[in-house]
Amino acid sequence: MIEMRVMGIALDTRTGSPIIVLNDLDNRRALPIWIGSAEATSIIRKIENIPSQRPLTHDLFINFAHQSGAEITKIEINDVDDQTYFSSIFVVDKDGKEIEIDSRPSDAIAIAIRADIPIYVSAKVMADGAISTDSSRDEEEAQEFKNFIKDIKPSDFAKLIDKNFESDQ
Repeated sequence: MIEMRVMGIALDTRTGSPIIVLNDLDNRRALPIWIGSAEATSIIRKIENIPSQRPLTHDLFINFAHQSGAEITKIEINDVDDQTYFSSIFVVDKDGKEIEIDSRPSDAIAIAIRADIPIYVSAKVMADGAISTDSSRDEEEAQEFKNFIKDIKPSDFAKLIDKNFESDQ
């Protein structure tokens, strides 16, 4: 799992739909996820510290968890299928049992930023939907790898295999 944070909300210029953008902690990759307007509004209100006179749905979830003695510990965006993302909210109940609750990513993220808990994304989801935000560093690493590969000889693999075989015995 890769820890991410909310970078912000953008609008799809073609459809006008909100997009939440998550960044990894190194600011190397971003994951855009299209979300609904209500969830975008909830997330923006929290990001911009706009108070609400009454609890919003995401506040209600957190209040319910706390009032029942549970602790919300993290969220995971753990799968994607045909551009639909799947996530879970993890809660530890008052007896210490971890409970995984299926959730839409937009709701899970809205809860995560309110509860100040980590947001994790699976490697599969990142491979499918993340975009690079540091192309110069990507090019530099690609060149380093090409340089490394061009200097490898078949005998290097034989030495490595022999060394691993000896350590296994």
